[in-house]
Amino acid sequence: MHTMQMHEKKRLEIFIEAPALRRLTALLDDIDMSGYTIIPVLGGSGEHGAWTRDGLVSSAGGMVSVVCIVDEDELDAVVERVYTLVSRQIGVVNVTDCTVIRDAKF
Repeated sequence: MHTMQMHEKKRLEIFIEAPALRRLTALLDDIDMSGYTIIPVLGGSGEHGAWTRDGLVSSAGGMVSVVCIVDEDELDAVVERVYTLVSRQIGVVNVTDCTVIRDAKF
């Protein structure tokens, strides 16, 4: 019987304008991020009020969320690189604690 082990990590979530997604994924690939997930954002509310993807002709006016799981000792370097990109775009970066079961995947 295998004993399940829990491993503490950091969850980095980056909300960014869809047109900047390629630059963000290139940056993550460049720093050898082991993996990330891209999620389309359907709508929300922010500094300029509520918005939705409804009625957009293309995805260019939309937002995406990119989620990464990071070791705490790598977090500052990753966030610093991500911030250099996001600070020039409409975007939000947040970091939360998380626990993973399969440490080797991250």
